[in-house]
Amino acid sequence: MIVGVPKEIKNNESRVGMTPAGVFELVKHNHTVYIQQTAGIGSGFSDQDFIDVGAQILPTIEDVYAKSEMIVKVKEPIESEYNLIKSDQIVFTYFHFAGSETLTRAMLKSNSICIAYETVEDPDGSLPLLTPMSEVAGRMSIQEGAKYLEKTYGGLGILLGGVPGVPPAKVLILGAGVVGMQAARKASGLGAHVTIMDVNMKRLRYINDIMANNVTTEYSNEYNIRKNIQTHDLIIGGVLLKGARAPKLITRDMLKDMRPGTVMVDVAVDQGGCFETTKATTHQDPIYIIDNVVHYCVANMPGAVPHTSTLALTNVTLTYVLQIANKGWKKACETNASLSLGLNIVNGECIYPGIMEGFE
Repeated sequence: MIVGVPKEIKNNESRVGMTPAGVFELVKHNHTVYIQQTAGIGSGFSDQDFIDVGAQILPTIEDVYAKSEMIVKVKEPIESEYNLIKSDQIVFTYFHFAGSETLTRAMLKSNSICIAYETVEDPDGSLPLLTPMSEVAGRMSIQEGAKYLEKTYGGLGILLGGVPGVPPAKVLILGAGVVGMQAARKASGLGAHVTIMDVNMKRLRYINDIMANNVTTEYSNEYNIRKNIQTHDLIIGGVLLKGARAPKLITRDMLKDMRPGTVMVDVAVDQGGCFETTKATTHQDPIYIIDNVVHYCVANMPGAVPHTSTLALTNVTLTYVLQIANKGWKKACETNASLSLGLNIVNGECIYPGIMEGFE
């Protein structure tokens, strides 16, 4: 199969869809790999690194799309890419369709095969291709939140871990999945008092057993959320509904109950966000303030640490890329139930439940 890896063109997105190690494996299996010129530079991989393992370098993104049967990316195509995608072309990337009707309609129109990393699902319900980026984003949510708690950015002026004689910050985490767990580990390790909320009591019991004493769990409902936002300094939104829009757990009217300078980080922004006031931002312009509450809603948080993120992503995507390349997408999905759940749009039809619900 001919596999193409274009350069990511989303704002401040420096990751690349495949490492040289991944290209090496594809070439070893007799597949042709085209890499767009300088696609890997931001992640620390030169064109020569890819050439050395058998890739061919193409000068433009148009060339890569035109010559490839399968496109392997990191982020969803943006508007300038829509018309480059061909009928029957496989596009394997993070799509987060439920967060963008424009993108969804464009991919339906393209008549392509859209396989979304974020809905590939193992029998135990885990999301193997979303997990590493959720791990990165969860940890980053705390370091970014800690920065924007600084008074310079409009925050409360609180040091996350405090100092001797001064209490640490209080961190509220909504969602006890991968993002929530990683955020809790990072925040508690820095010495903050952490409250993590979820509706899954089994998950809360697990967290209660394994986390440090400065992490407490609480059942998630509107009453408890309204109570906690009044006293917590940093709020992390890490709620995920597979393939669907995130629920709005913090509404606009709740902002008035927060102290001026409270910071909210919405890791669920790719799926529409779990704060009503969420709007996607970029690494170039990451925050905005509403009712004296600082919002950090960068839609590609792991893009700020592209070397780590690209390595972590290829570690998990490569096995699926190889299956698709070796067998074709139909046979690969027939023989791998986890991969078949990644099928979101096939030749103009949306086949993954929940995506279109928010648009109707």
